Amino acid sequence: MVIQSIVLAGGGSAGHVNPLLATASEIAERCPAARITALGVATGLETELVPAAGIDLVTIPKAPMPRKPTPSALMFPVRFREAISQVRSVLAETKADLIVGFGGYVATPAYLAAWRAGLPFVIHEQNARPGYANKLGAKRAAVVALTFESTPLAAARGRTVTTGLPLRGPVLDLARRRRSGDGAWAREQAATELGLDPHRTTVLITGGSLGAQSINRAAAQIAPYFAERGAQVLHLTGVGKADDVRERLAGADSTHYHVREYLSAMHQAYAAADVVICRSGAGTVAELTALGLPAIYIPLPIGNGEQRKNAADVLDAGGGLLLPDAELTTASLTAALSPWLTDPAALRQAGEAAASVGGIDGARKLVDEIERVMA
Repeated sequence: MVIQSIVLAGGGSAGHVNPLLATASEIAERCPAARITALGVATGLETELVPAAGIDLVTIPKAPMPRKPTPSALMFPVRFREAISQVRSVLAETKADLIVGFGGYVATPAYLAAWRAGLPFVIHEQNARPGYANKLGAKRAAVVALTFESTPLAAARGRTVTTGLPLRGPVLDLARRRRSGDGAWAREQAATELGLDPHRTTVLITGGSLGAQSINRAAAQIAPYFAERGAQVLHLTGVGKADDVRERLAGADSTHYHVREYLSAMHQAYAAADVVICRSGAGTVAELTALGLPAIYIPLPIGNGEQRKNAADVLDAGGGLLLPDAELTTASLTAALSPWLTDPAALRQAGEAAASVGGIDGARKLVDEIERVMA
């Protein structure tokens, strides 16, 4: 059965929106006439990213489940019912065949609206530790698709499959180039665009779009270490955090220490990089393993511990090292990096290990499952 109209639900963060967009791209490629509608919230990144991709976006009220009694919690039932009602209106107006949910605030009302309308829905869970919305939705999902095989989330009434993460287009293209042996060309091009030397070992430092103060601080303080090793650094500090890093670099040899707040073309940074220092969000882990990039993973020290679990498979394979945020110091960071920056063979082996657990066909596998549900 050909997809005629589909609703994709997920938003709030890039972690939910990027796999949604990658899935939409795969659907559009297979079924050019399909109507694709995205559901999100008005305060999420989807309000920028989804329209920019040429996809219709409908926002619904943000109705987070209360975790403790507060005055605002009293309004939750009203907002939640309103959100479900709006989703049902979208389903009716678009004559949707199916919903695909990626978690986040919009997912729970989407799953309930689909169930009440008698429509099947598919879940994609990106994290090794599932969120509340997907835990709830899995009880009635036709299929639950996982990024990590170890994720404890099963479809009570359907199938559970490991698809990997649907990768955004530029990262997917780069992964294909690297796996086909064309990575050197991509590296040369990216280095030129970013003002880097393509022949130097390149360390990419990023805490995500918002940055990570602990990573920024420790990395800037070991600038002399990078210089001694002949490595260059591309440090993406996060918006509003670059000045602090530059102040910490004062007096150090920062000739090859490049500081930027943010880079929208993240695939360029990946193309130029040999090793990465970063958090271990699901999207980051999936992209780095797809690209075969070894990393020092410093999990976000808050939340439900999913970032530590996200990195488990690549750590076991030897494609990454874990450094807890509470233990992040200049000494611990240099100790973690030294085996890779002093031994090119060890760095190459770590990259191969990372690639051994990475996948590049998450979107294809997920859309295969969607089509099976509709068959």
